[in-house]
Amino acid sequence: MRVLEEGQYEIDDANAEAVARLDAVLDEALRSGDEPTFAAALASVLDEVRSTGKLLDGTTIVPSDLALPHPGATLAEVETLLADGAGTADPPR
Repeated sequence: MRVLEEGQYEIDDANAEAVARLDAVLDEALRSGDEPTFAAALASVLDEVRSTGKLLDGTTIVPSDLALPHPGATLAEVETLLADGAGTADPPR
């Protein structure tokens, strides 16, 4: 799992479900345009990742199942990232 501007975390299966639930709240807030809920959900999912995940050193790069916005990201910033294709899983062609 990657946190933009922060690093990559390894999340074990036991904690992945909690992260996925929090990410679903984050996604719904993004889709609805609810900035306060988005900010709270982003803080919650980042806290969960940091508290249950293992931060990998900067030289270790592995595929990530999920990329999260940087701490403090706004809805507008994330919408721009997604529009630019940063949120897609498809490789560039």
